[in-house]
Amino acid sequence: MPSRRAVDPGEVRDAVAAVRPWLDDDAQRPARPELAAAVRLSLRTLEQIAPGNSVEVRVPPFAAVQCIAGPRHTRGTPPNVVETDARTWLLLATGRLTWTEAVDQGALTASGTRADISQWLPLVRVDS
Repeated sequence: MPSRRAVDPGEVRDAVAAVRPWLDDDAQRPARPELAAAVRLSLRTLEQIAPGNSVEVRVPPFAAVQCIAGPRHTRGTPPNVVETDARTWLLLATGRLTWTEAVDQGALTASGTRADISQWLPLVRVDS
């Protein structure tokens, strides 16, 4: 399988900035293509800065990536999984929500001994 091209930080920042009003005050949900771009590029950024195959991070219906060094997962349900919705993921990725807050609020599920990805967050800053 060919490797993906590196994610351009400016492209990630622009994609996330496009959905920022929704993250800031729960305004109208962005158009699906804008939301998909922000989620996918930010997940690919995580995949790039924390390479590996021991944790699967899922943000349905937009994307899932494997990251974090450790035992490789190849078939079936991975032993280390993080799953959340698009808004929660982008709040985590931008630092507007901490890992602990998301877990305490039940906004994400994290299973497995390696599933805490908080040391790689936030991924992008889009402050005013």
